This record gives sequence, C-alpha cells and structure tokens, in this order.
Amino acid sequence: MNLDTAQLIALAGALGWASGVRLYLVVLLTGLAGFMGWITLPPGLQLLANPVVLGASGFMVFVEFFADKIPGLDSLWDVVHSVIRIPAGAALAAGVFGGDGHAMTLVAALLGGTLAATSFATKATTRAAINTSPEPFSNVGASLVEDSLVPAGLWLSIAHPIVFLVVLVVVLVLSVWLIRICWRFLKLLLARVTRIFSGKSDPGAPPAFTLKTPFPKNDTHV
Repeated sequence: MNLDTAQLIALAGALGWASGVRLYLVVLLTGLAGFMGWITLPPGLQLLANPVVLGASGFMVFVEFFADKIPGLDSLWDVVHSVIRIPAGAALAAGVFGGDGHAMTLVAALLGGTLAATSFATKATTRAAINTSPEPFSNVGASLVEDSLVPAGLWLSIAHPIVFLVVLVVVLVLSVWLIRICWRFLKLLLARVTRIFSGKSDPGAPPAFTLKTPFPKNDTHV
C-alpha cells in the first residue's frame, strides 16, 4: 500500500510520539510492516525492514518488555534512554520525508523530536510518580497500557490519519498537564540517579543490616 500525504504526515507524528514511549517496538513494527509488504515504506525508512535491524530491534523489545515492568528499574531505563529516544524520534520522523525535499525533512525532524521529548517526559514523570506506590501492579498495568498504545497509534496513523492527528493533539494537551502534575517526582528521580552515579550515599536505599549482640557490654575490668 502506497501512503498519501495525509498518511505520511500522520505517520511522521506517530513515529515521533511513539519513539518517546517504546522506541524499539516502533522500529520493529515499522520495519515488519515494510518487510511483510503491508505498506510501502518511504525511502528514508526502508532500512528498518532489513532482517538484521528486525532481529536487533526484536531482541531489544524483548529486553525492554521485562525491564519496563520492574519498579525502579523502569525509571532508570528511561533515564538512560533519554539520550536515545528523542534523537531517534526526530530521525524516524525525518525519514518519512527523506526523499521529498530538505525543508519538509527538517520540519519533520523538529516536530518528531519535540513529540518524542513530550511523550518521553510524560512517561518518565508518571512512572516516577507510580513508583512511589509500594505495590507493583500499577507499574505493570501502566507498562502494558504503553505496550498497547504504540501499535494502536501506528495503525491509526495509517488507517485513519485525520483521526490520529486529532487524537494526537488531545494526547499532547493531556501530556502537558501530567508533566506539570508529576514533575517533582522526576526531579527526585534525577537527583537520586545523580547521587548513585557520583558515588554518594543514596538516602532512598534501605538501611544496612547490623547484627546486635544479645548480651550487654560490660565495661568493668577485673
């Protein structure tokens, strides 16, 4: 299936937004769609259909699926991938218009990077807030919702591009609201990660176990 202009614009937005949530899943699903012949990928994205890229992205999807569902580890995973997801979102969005002129490619890259940054910040802040809860089920539930939103968003951008663009605007408004609500949790997370990597003590860590003798100390010398 060849993509028209509306589908290309919606796909660029979907790739940028979804990269901030599940980058490896975006790469796998997009490449798989091209490899299976479901859609004709733009020239700038055809590399994603390479079997080597599919294998690597599939392996990382497997790793991220479990890492993203462990409280604490999911937030650390997000912090580490903050330097990957945002530029990757910009590159994928730009790849949609890679052969259609430099101006549109630049615009797509800027919008894709912005969307990736917004969705990443929303994910990281909400996860940091959820991790303050002692039970792990809310964390797993949020991760499963994210797992389902990415393929749903990519499909909607192709099947109903106008509807997707409207939904994307609504999601961006909600994202800004969530970031404002949960921002303080992200600052606490970043401060804790900074302390850990700088070698300083982590006040959030459980206290060390000390063995106390059951016998009172006798200071009397015979």
